[in-house]
Amino acid sequence: MTRILSAVAWPYANGPRHIGHVAGFGVPSDVFSRYMRMAGHDVLMVSGTDEHGTPILVAADALGYSAKEFADQNNRLIVEDLAALGLSYDLFTRTTTRNHYAVVQEMFRTVRDNGYMVEQTMLSAISPSTGRTLPDRYIEGTCPICGYHDARGDQCDNCGNQLDPVDLIDPRSKINGEIPQFVETTHYFLDLPALADALGKWLDGRAASGSWRPNVIKFSQHLLEDIKPRAMTRDIDWGIPVPGWEDQPTKRLYVWFDAVVGYLSASIEWARRTGDPDAWRAWWNDPEALSYYFMGKDNIVFHSQIWPAELLGYNGEGERGGAPGGYGTLNLPTEVVSSEFLTMEGKQFSSSRGVVIYVRDVLSRYQPDALRYFISAAGPETQDSDFTWAEFVRRTNGELVAGWGNLVNRTAAMIAKNFGEIPTPGPLEPIDTELQGAVRAGFASVGDLIEGHHQRGALAEAMRLVREANTYVTRTEPYLLKDPEQRERLATVLHTLAQAVSDLNVLLSPFLPHAANAVDAVLGGPGDVAPMPRIEEVEDLDGGDPYPILTGDFRAGGDGAFPTWGPRPVTPGAPVARPTPVFTKLDDDVVEAELARLRSTD
Repeated sequence: MTRILSAVAWPYANGPRHIGHVAGFGVPSDVFSRYMRMAGHDVLMVSGTDEHGTPILVAADALGYSAKEFADQNNRLIVEDLAALGLSYDLFTRTTTRNHYAVVQEMFRTVRDNGYMVEQTMLSAISPSTGRTLPDRYIEGTCPICGYHDARGDQCDNCGNQLDPVDLIDPRSKINGEIPQFVETTHYFLDLPALADALGKWLDGRAASGSWRPNVIKFSQHLLEDIKPRAMTRDIDWGIPVPGWEDQPTKRLYVWFDAVVGYLSASIEWARRTGDPDAWRAWWNDPEALSYYFMGKDNIVFHSQIWPAELLGYNGEGERGGAPGGYGTLNLPTEVVSSEFLTMEGKQFSSSRGVVIYVRDVLSRYQPDALRYFISAAGPETQDSDFTWAEFVRRTNGELVAGWGNLVNRTAAMIAKNFGEIPTPGPLEPIDTELQGAVRAGFASVGDLIEGHHQRGALAEAMRLVREANTYVTRTEPYLLKDPEQRERLATVLHTLAQAVSDLNVLLSPFLPHAANAVDAVLGGPGDVAPMPRIEEVEDLDGGDPYPILTGDFRAGGDGAFPTWGPRPVTPGAPVARPTPVFTKLDDDVVEAELARLRSTD
């Protein structure tokens, strides 16, 4: 058993999440975490909503809400959506808890006291019309490095380089198009150059492991070529106060310093809620523990440079030395698992332009596993991919319904019609053992692919085995075994099919958890192959406002403890009734109806 931290990107609480978001952080992390639990590892999967920063303020002002009211509303929407999608978080929390404030401030104080937070002056962008500081991401202009016209003030999405707003050519406010004013102000900067050697050695070690996706490790190493201090405070009144600057209430910690510390603070909150406040240390202080960070490619810089640098600074492992704080020496990421971008009908997702479909809208009309299947089979694992309604319908009907769903339904229907229960098999013939062997071999091949973050390949391998099982039906023709002397052979074929379906269901359960429980119940099982998350209303541990969390019984010994990754024997005599389809076939007019919805928002 290995302890695995599954650290999932924190969705920003400025609105509901669209399917491009969950394609990057949500489904891939859940598939991995579900598999690793089944393979016997002790997984801690944590995240929450990221709720500070000026974008929250801007959106709240536009609606007449306070920032807290706006964040509360979107936190609940996001929690509900991720629960409906079946994401198995041990804890999904938020960054406005008092626990999070305390952990973030402890991280900042230790990094500063170790000498890696330095005071420098900088030019901050101010809105001439409001006097409010403009966040870096709300300033656009031409990238001075590659010439891209829509670069942001913190990063160019075209060339990937970090930027400051003052670097942009012809900067403009994304909010109202006005030209920002730049005024000199003092901030704390994370001294990345003082941590560069330690960062480089860590990245070289990760490159030597060969486990990182090539695009991620190369991009991360490239960032070291022009490393410079990075501002970690902002002039804003919505965020975590800066330790030592309590007399300056309009200065707060940068939302990205705050958010990445959430992986640690959520782990600590989870431990406190279990009644063992130090339980988190097994994932953070033990050098044998492994940690995997899941996100879209636009967040690589914060997880392969900024967060590791903060950890190195906290540990006192930069050129200035230092000593760890009360949390002890903290583990750096084992791997940054970054996905590329998902587009929609050939266009980049854009809520403002109407090129968007929100998770809850999809789930209100279609099965959650249909969306999970599409993301897993055709998502942006190593290159950008496109979501189209035509492809969604094709994969749902042609693969889920006609492939896996058809195998489940006809197996259960034949058993229900001929026996009413899982039959006891007679002697096996070579064709039976061939199918059993092929499916059982899938536990190694599919598992290895998931563990190596090749989820598209893993799902393709599982569906190849589904096709082998469907071919077995064609070759054995159980529907023609009607004579009394053929009944034992019929029982053997249907038992072989039931066992294949049961094992394939386990193989597919990380991808299709809702269907996994339904399929298990179809075959007379308890329907507990894939424990599901639940929403709980909780009190803030340190006296703040109550809020919803996402959690579940996913650990060994829990009521919903994961089954093992291996064959799940069917029980002769278990009742099998005539089934209803596990997956819903989509009508041909779905594509045009959804495209019409898109056109109506243009």
